[in-house]
Amino acid sequence: MQKENLILSQKNSKPIVLDVTYKKDGTKKPIVIFCHGYKGFKDWGCWDLLAEDIAEQNIFFLKFNFSHNGGTVAQPIDFPDLNAFGENNFIKELNDLDAILDYITDKKNEFSQQIDITNITFIGHSRGGGIVLIKAQEDTRVTQVVTLAGVSDYKVRFPVGEALVHWKKEGVAYIENGRTKQKMPHFIQFYTNFMENEERLTISRAVKKLDIPYVIIHGTADETVTLAEAERLQQWQPKSKLITIENANHVFGGSHPWEENSLPNHLQEIANHIKNFVK
Repeated sequence: MQKENLILSQKNSKPIVLDVTYKKDGTKKPIVIFCHGYKGFKDWGCWDLLAEDIAEQNIFFLKFNFSHNGGTVAQPIDFPDLNAFGENNFIKELNDLDAILDYITDKKNEFSQQIDITNITFIGHSRGGGIVLIKAQEDTRVTQVVTLAGVSDYKVRFPVGEALVHWKKEGVAYIENGRTKQKMPHFIQFYTNFMENEERLTISRAVKKLDIPYVIIHGTADETVTLAEAERLQQWQPKSKLITIENANHVFGGSHPWEENSLPNHLQEIANHIKNFVK
């Protein structure tokens, strides 16, 4: 199994750190592009093991850090650049995903003999689920999409009332990272950028217009994004398939750091579903 760490430079934005996992055998492989969620990163917990497990089925697996997730090229794990985290927004994440698509579909890239650019599956976890749905609906290069514990609505997650007034007045609001204990900033541009682009960023709009195969995977014990959100996604796109993982939480039994050599049972079940869907 081959794993390579790469850096994708961007002209008007921060670089994107990514890695690819694949069997270097010269055969054209389906491509999977994985998008992490809120306060996430590509090397979180079990994601490396998930990539390896799926790549064993001769699938080319690419995962990356959103450019403003708070990581850096030198330190892609955790959040040394909190200013970048505060400057992040959904449009930046969509632009990052577009840059990844441009890179991997470029016939001059170093993996051109290993990949089938006509077979591209997006996978998005949590907040990343909304990003992949929006981009999949608007970009014909994407042929399939999977959401893992994916959100159904961004707008309802913004504060309202006095909390919103306070955020606008101060220009920044903070949320504590439960694991690192960092006070992570959200500058008010995160809210204003959403409002300026609300139609594009409305997940229900994208899902209703989605015309490619779509699988929704969700844990029945998800305490962060409830199963009701998965059910709404399925209702908006009746051609989709909803797979529930019994008693699974938001991260499907994973944690960070993950010190085992195998996937937790729930994530292994998910890996099997993904391999069957992609192949």
